[in-house]
Amino acid sequence: MGWTFVRLTRDQLIRELTATEETERSCSEVIDHTLVGNVLWTVVRVTAKQAGVLGLAPGESATLIGCHLLESEGREWGYKFLVEAEHPYYYSCPLRYLDMAPQRCATWRARVHAFHQQPTRKAAGDAATE
Repeated sequence: MGWTFVRLTRDQLIRELTATEETERSCSEVIDHTLVGNVLWTVVRVTAKQAGVLGLAPGESATLIGCHLLESEGREWGYKFLVEAEHPYYYSCPLRYLDMAPQRCATWRARVHAFHQQPTRKAAGDAATE
């Protein structure tokens, strides 16, 4: 997925990205979120209303760790959304989130643990700490 830019302030965009989203097919609820520089970490509970959403039956839920990369361009803010299973090359995810969602990428989780053990961590983003 590419970047999506909107005419919102950074705070407005974060509020929108962390709001509950309800569609005919599913309901997505952010149960926790943390902002680290321009990386918004979320724990999202997705509940299927119809079969076929994340392989769930209607009424079943799945919990995922999300990574929203935030960036400004002129008067607009943009975001790119990644999930743990895609191994985002950012590792500043709060450790407590790893206990809140089932593991979807062991390599990524190992790098999150390693990131948090480093004496100096990058606050604005950590893609370069591969």
